[in-house]
Amino acid sequence: MSFISINFIVLFISTFILFYTLNAKYRKYVLLLSSAVFIGFYHIGFLITAVFISLATYYFGQWVDASKREKRRNCSFIVSIGILIGVWLAFRYANPLMEHFRALIGLTASTETSHANSILFPLGISFYTFQAMSYLTEIYWQEEKPEKDLSIFMVYMLFFMKFLSGPIERPGELLPQLRRPKPISYNSLVYGTELIVTGMIKKLVLADYLAPYLDGIFGSIHSASGVQLLMACLLYPVEIYGDFSGYTDMALGGARLFGLQLAPNFNRPFAALTTSDFWRRWHMSLSFWIRDYLYLPLSSALRRHGQTGVFLSLFLTFVGLGVWHGAGWNYVAYGVIQGVVIFYEMKTSTFRKKVKNWLGNPIFITLSIIRTYLIFAVSLLFFRLDSLSSAIYYIKNISFQVNTSWKELNIGMSDHNCIVASSALVLILIYEYLMSKHNLFDLLAKQPTWVRWGIYYLLAIVLFSVGQFSSDSFIYLQF
Repeated sequence: MSFISINFIVLFISTFILFYTLNAKYRKYVLLLSSAVFIGFYHIGFLITAVFISLATYYFGQWVDASKREKRRNCSFIVSIGILIGVWLAFRYANPLMEHFRALIGLTASTETSHANSILFPLGISFYTFQAMSYLTEIYWQEEKPEKDLSIFMVYMLFFMKFLSGPIERPGELLPQLRRPKPISYNSLVYGTELIVTGMIKKLVLADYLAPYLDGIFGSIHSASGVQLLMACLLYPVEIYGDFSGYTDMALGGARLFGLQLAPNFNRPFAALTTSDFWRRWHMSLSFWIRDYLYLPLSSALRRHGQTGVFLSLFLTFVGLGVWHGAGWNYVAYGVIQGVVIFYEMKTSTFRKKVKNWLGNPIFITLSIIRTYLIFAVSLLFFRLDSLSSAIYYIKNISFQVNTSWKELNIGMSDHNCIVASSALVLILIYEYLMSKHNLFDLLAKQPTWVRWGIYYLLAIVLFSVGQFSSDSFIYLQF
């Protein structure tokens, strides 16, 4: 049930009507029921898994909090976190391990048999498992008390607007909103709707225009020309940003319509000057989770080793980030690249300041943005391709060579699609730049009615006339 499917629209509207029709004390149950329908619609096993992990986390939290002695508290926390990680690893690596075992014993099977014997990876499990771990960690650190109301806790874990791909919510941010809901204003409803439309434009007018052509290049890297490989490498960050940022805007906007403010996930990542700055802007809920619950404890434990400890902390943190994305050495390489680059930036900060003084601020900023984008684009090849060898082959064969003509620069896109996608990208970048200076939604709210509705109708016409409604999948659903 994707955000842009008819089924979801029916569920969302029904939930919205019930939410505002029934007494306020029943609203949490409306959200919980809708979340159960949303998750179970994909597969009943996904719902069972999510409910099991949520219930386990609820009782683990009480267990950790009730453990007053330090040794007992440490033990309860380690066991709880270990079980959550174990369940996640069992689902994440079950199929690769089964395939590897079959290969070792020389067992072959038909496609139908393999599919029947495969274990489904529950949608959203990585995101709500991380959320469960942050909840338990905050209780262990005595930053939070365990939630007493089971229904509120289940909404915190399963809320359908953030279930599939986050944001990963901290207990101190979302639980208070669920415990003490505030009156929902008209402006909040309008802002939520505007966010949903913004996300749909990013997804349907940018990402989905690029997706089929990039999929074609990545699916035939051995026959693609060097310039096609180059263009696909440069454009894939744009596709994944439009797709994931678009999803996030829709999630945040939909949550606003129910009076809930979710954590932001993106903050103009393509304006980052360094890779470390990039990770403070890209998938922020995951980046900050990794920083607070993995990197900082590791660096604290290893600080006596000086620079070696810092490097090791970064290395382990980003290897963990890579492994979170999938099973394979290509994902490990993806994480290693990020860690090594960030450590290099830390070690060369003084040198880069001298270069900045020599070049001047405008040139240095421009070159830094380009450099950061290119590093991220190349590293994403390890994320996008299915093996380490494919990614290495791809990088070795990037060039300006063409097979037939320079029209291969458009990676097969028609002129119309090129114009639509490039216009959408430019407008999105301008919109994000202006939003960093002013809140455009607040400025729009102050305009006369005919101006506001003129803009609304214009966006609706653009969306329904050029939007690619044929696809309803999101890239990050696989995680």
